[in-house]
Amino acid sequence: MNTILIIGGGSIGKRHLKNILDLGMQDISVVEVDDSRRKSIEKEFSVATFSSVQEAFVDKEFSIAFICSPSVFHLENALLCAKKGCDLFIEKPLSHSIEGLEQLFAVVKEKKLITMVGSNWKFYPLFQKMKEILDSNVLGKVLSARCQFGQYLPDWHPYEDYSKGYSSNKKLGGGILLDSHEFDYLTWFLGDVKKLACFADTVSDLEIDVEDVAEVILQFKSGVIAEIHLDYLQRVYQRNFEFFCERGSMFWYMADKKVTLFEIEKEKKEFFIEDTYDLNIMYIEEIKHFFSCLEKRKETITSITQGKKIIDLISASKESSTKEKVMHIT
Repeated sequence: MNTILIIGGGSIGKRHLKNILDLGMQDISVVEVDDSRRKSIEKEFSVATFSSVQEAFVDKEFSIAFICSPSVFHLENALLCAKKGCDLFIEKPLSHSIEGLEQLFAVVKEKKLITMVGSNWKFYPLFQKMKEILDSNVLGKVLSARCQFGQYLPDWHPYEDYSKGYSSNKKLGGGILLDSHEFDYLTWFLGDVKKLACFADTVSDLEIDVEDVAEVILQFKSGVIAEIHLDYLQRVYQRNFEFFCERGSMFWYMADKKVTLFEIEKEKKEFFIEDTYDLNIMYIEEIKHFFSCLEKRKETITSITQGKKIIDLISASKESSTKEKVMHIT
């Protein structure tokens, strides 16, 4: 029987808690350092709660850990749980830096643990459609691509003070580069990166001590040249991907809820998702995938190996911006 520990009772921790309960699993405990939030979770979900990871393991043993704390604590929490023999689901990013990751990798290998880094959009039907189209080679070779994520930071969680959240604070592992899924998904679509260059800075008057906008230019090992735009600034939420290929182009815009395919000398094709589609479904499918891999003891779609590649890209982007140089990815 699975015994599950969720570390972090913020928005993503509560989402995973609710989804796991809805999937019929009951033996779940939560670690949350904030007293009022911990009591609220205990009351709302009727689960055991603890004020620290150490306290939780004194009370009982766990077989699975969900790491949903601020990214600066991901490695510390994951390493402690791995040493206890827990399979790991670690919310993105794997960590706030590459330092110390080799120790986690060693423990995971020694204990033969299953790992997954949060990558919920890989379970979104239109992302799966884009992946299917690209892998089918119907458009031929991808020549260039670009993607964008932007949203006004105070609007992310309007029920709390944005300036105190992890995204706003360097000491908690914040910043738009670390907050981004786009490195993961673009490499899922296009493969490994050869080199990159980045401009990142704080350009707004937001009460933050991290970068709020970044432009990253990447050259992939396949030859594709791509762009990632990220910001905390746009007053209208935007997320989109565009691919320009030998035999046409493909576009996905979050607001349109469709993938549009343009093939030369063919009619435009559109692949829609229902207006009523609940984005929480992709989180549920993500969790179901993780538990399926646990049962079969097989690697997940985004193991910590892939998670480290993403941290390498983010770290290289930060260094590129600071040193004003092109970074070669090994």
